[in-house]
Amino acid sequence: MALTSSYFDEGALIGVLTTQPLDRVLDYRAPEGGCHLGAFVEVPLGPRKVLGVVWGPGQGDYDISKVRSVIRVLDAAPMREELMSFLTRAGDYTLTPMPAMLRLATRAPGLGDPPSMRKIYRLGDCAPDRMTDARTRVLDVLREMGGLSLTLKEVAEAAGVTTSVVKGLVKQGAVREEDSPRDMPFPTLDPTYAGKDLTADQSTASATLRAAVATRSYGTTLLKGVTGSGKTEVYLEAVAECLSQGRQALVLLPEIALTAEFLTRVDARFGAKPAEWHSGVTITERRRVWKMTAQGGAQLVVGARSALFLPFRDLGLIVVDEEHDTSYKQEDGVLYNARDMAVLRASICGAQVILASATPSLESWANADAGKYTKLELTSRFGAAVMPDMRAIDMRNEQLPSSSWISPTLQRAVQQRLDNGEQALLFINRRGYAPVTICRACGHQIGCDHCDARMVEHRFLKRLVCHQCGETKPMPNTCPSCEAEDKLAAVGPGVERLAEEAQTLFPDARLAVLSSDMFGSARALKAEIETIASGGADLIIGTQLVAKGHNFPLLTLVGVIDADLGLQGSDLRAAERTFQLMRQVAGRAGRADKPGQALMQTYQPEHPVIRAILSGDEQDFWTAEAGERRAAGVPPYGRLAGIILSSTDVQEVFDLGNALARNDGPLRRVGAQVFGPAPAPIARVRGRHRVRLLVKAPKGTALQPALAEWIKPFRLKGELRMAIDIDPQSFY
Repeated sequence: MALTSSYFDEGALIGVLTTQPLDRVLDYRAPEGGCHLGAFVEVPLGPRKVLGVVWGPGQGDYDISKVRSVIRVLDAAPMREELMSFLTRAGDYTLTPMPAMLRLATRAPGLGDPPSMRKIYRLGDCAPDRMTDARTRVLDVLREMGGLSLTLKEVAEAAGVTTSVVKGLVKQGAVREEDSPRDMPFPTLDPTYAGKDLTADQSTASATLRAAVATRSYGTTLLKGVTGSGKTEVYLEAVAECLSQGRQALVLLPEIALTAEFLTRVDARFGAKPAEWHSGVTITERRRVWKMTAQGGAQLVVGARSALFLPFRDLGLIVVDEEHDTSYKQEDGVLYNARDMAVLRASICGAQVILASATPSLESWANADAGKYTKLELTSRFGAAVMPDMRAIDMRNEQLPSSSWISPTLQRAVQQRLDNGEQALLFINRRGYAPVTICRACGHQIGCDHCDARMVEHRFLKRLVCHQCGETKPMPNTCPSCEAEDKLAAVGPGVERLAEEAQTLFPDARLAVLSSDMFGSARALKAEIETIASGGADLIIGTQLVAKGHNFPLLTLVGVIDADLGLQGSDLRAAERTFQLMRQVAGRAGRADKPGQALMQTYQPEHPVIRAILSGDEQDFWTAEAGERRAAGVPPYGRLAGIILSSTDVQEVFDLGNALARNDGPLRRVGAQVFGPAPAPIARVRGRHRVRLLVKAPKGTALQPALAEWIKPFRLKGELRMAIDIDPQSFY
């Protein structure tokens, strides 16, 4: 974006971008004392006061006599030109209105509050004279926060108690009440504090990354290494180089549950913990992180994908760990891929990007192959650890009762590990108890009232849950269709049902079930993972949550219950995702000094993907997969955009879809094709009917301008909604 003046005198006409859903920048007068470009301001909009950013000079296309003045400039560092440019270009790429992009960059409450003191609460030194359940919960919350300070409201809400309980503990000395400045800089990280001894290939890779960071210029490196090869230690050396240059670093992780172990490793390497940014962080802490990144008081931020929109003062390095992970794609609101946006932001601010993964996405693999990214490989596990032995269990040869899913071969392997005092993991990528509940009298399958989706039984909740909209209902005793009693049957396994079977087969084993919906908070999930890693469980039953970078030193066996599950459906990335998930899950085994084994139950051992997983010949798999995608002209060798239309009126969405399909001239002019409209695979979600169109174009096509021209004539009225998904990852 072309930025003209950087300061506007009092009374000057300025353009302010607000966070309100408007289609343009609004004109205002600069306030008393003037304001800088990028200043965060409060402006009048109708009867309300709203947040905005000074985006440039005013347009002057509005009645000058009616232009109102900015109310005040907020006490926050002005948005830098680099971030303004990033938001503009990211908005252009994803076809997102700028107010929605600005909302991503202002996700911290109280930005305009003046600096002040606040009361904070920490664990005290004394024990209370008597313990109650409420007091126990307060003390547990403060212990779990590991020394982090909380406000009175945050302590009370987290513990589920009234504020008087907390104040009572303060009087007893069990909780300390302190005055603290609201937004303090984070502890200084020392890049020379405690570097680790690296293997030869780790040293070579870290030297290359350090040299790249030292150039203070843009570049992207794909850091590929087998699971357990020490990728984290390597890229932490790049972080050290970045910090020694006085620049800031950002590490993106795909899962909140990974942050606890990672923060411990950062603390061990740099002598202090970094700033955290994710949904599990308190509101007070979010505001502090936002302000400190802008002022330079946070050297390193560890966070989820939204951390990419923080107002860094001098960002020198972005690490995207487990870069292949689908959670980097935001699937609602602003539809963006954090991996791709990380590359865009780094290119604007002259930073390096490290994409780290044992199983890179085909997009990153192709970019490295084409020379756009540098590629570094770590080929051996760190220390005594070796890659697990991977084998298939051909389920066609197993004698298994109809309501069981753990084969005799896998049972024997698990029992052997348990007898040796080692841990085993059973993996199934399905949450809940059973994916379908069917009536044996009439065949009715219980579905969601608001979605075209089957409800999933969650036995530990004693409820049916829709995984599309979150709707829940009690488990019925009679069939909703024919009213037959005691005829409802659970069909197929979920993680809870697998745990039930495992408890029967291995009655003496201590079981731990890891599924994202079984923990009330991020802290509870982190605590469970730490317990497992320290040997607090013998047998782990888990969904794909367990595949994401966790290190369980005692784990020597991974059993995959249904390796064929991901191969079903029409997703163009089905093979790639199955390959990645199976390799990642298998990589949890044998990460310490004992060798590991991965056993995969499959009815299709001859399937090319299953064979590639077992052989470990990744290059052959990627080459074959790339060949198929190239022939089909789909990403990364072609371009796709998904158009999702929705309304409470099914006819309305089809009418709009057909009109779009008929008037596709702007797309045909750039060589793009439109497929559809067709009902989405899940055609109704939250009571809204959904129709999809798919736009396919050759690689290199300027698709976004053509899409913008195509949809411009269509005005959405009433309940009609349209979402445009550039580079779609899911097609539900």
